[in-house]
Amino acid sequence: MQALVTPQWLKDHLNDENLVIVDCRFALSASEAGAEEYTKDHIPGALYFHLNRDLSGSKSEHGGRHPLPDTELLAAHFSNAGIDANTTVIAYDDQEMAMAGRLWWLLRYLGHDRVAVLDGGYAAWKKAGYEITAEVPTVQARQFVPHVRHDMLVDMEGVKKRSEHTVLLDSRAPERYRGENEPIDAKAGHIPGAHNFFYKDNLAADQTMLPADELQKRLAPYADKELIVYCGSGVTACSNLLAFHAAGRTDVKLYLGSWSDWSSYPDNPVATGEE
Repeated sequence: MQALVTPQWLKDHLNDENLVIVDCRFALSASEAGAEEYTKDHIPGALYFHLNRDLSGSKSEHGGRHPLPDTELLAAHFSNAGIDANTTVIAYDDQEMAMAGRLWWLLRYLGHDRVAVLDGGYAAWKKAGYEITAEVPTVQARQFVPHVRHDMLVDMEGVKKRSEHTVLLDSRAPERYRGENEPIDAKAGHIPGAHNFFYKDNLAADQTMLPADELQKRLAPYADKELIVYCGSGVTACSNLLAFHAAGRTDVKLYLGSWSDWSSYPDNPVATGEE
């Protein structure tokens, strides 16, 4: 399935029997803001998944701010949401497709390819003038069976041992990459050797994804390279992964712990400035 669908596509399939829509709106600065917005209005039939409670595991000293959830718990959550092998899942948010991208990546990591993100998010849906509601749907549970794709994921040791043909891409804003500003994590800077690839540069002015040919131009310098992508905590990097997928690069791996994991180890080197 393609990584992105348009509001028109979703409208046309809104009543499909095997469709589950998930609202993933979430603000890092106000963790309940997304849930509150969902309560006010959302796309008809949409459920709400919370980044911290539903799409992340428990935090510890290492592993990052949004660690990988337990597989069985996540599978149970998907089952309770009515997702099984026959279900198409459409995720949306209003954060440049990063939060929805996290759900998209998690489902694919657990072997479920029938998932896409609403291009342009909730704003694009409302701009099109389509129906919204405050009604919370009733869901019939199904059985989600995970088939974990371990090769989609890289841990800290995998980043350290990457080959000379592998390029590490940092998805964060340029000033965070350079170490000029770090509003969240304990240390400023980036993993030595990483290139900056800001995820928001994949977006058009209306917050939809750039056309595939323009994304391919952005990725052209890395056409013959293996790629690992990271961000602050493994969330906004998923928006980059969406863009890579739309450009035909479906092989890019995620360092899910990202900078918040890397910087939690006092002996890990830190680079600043441009590379």
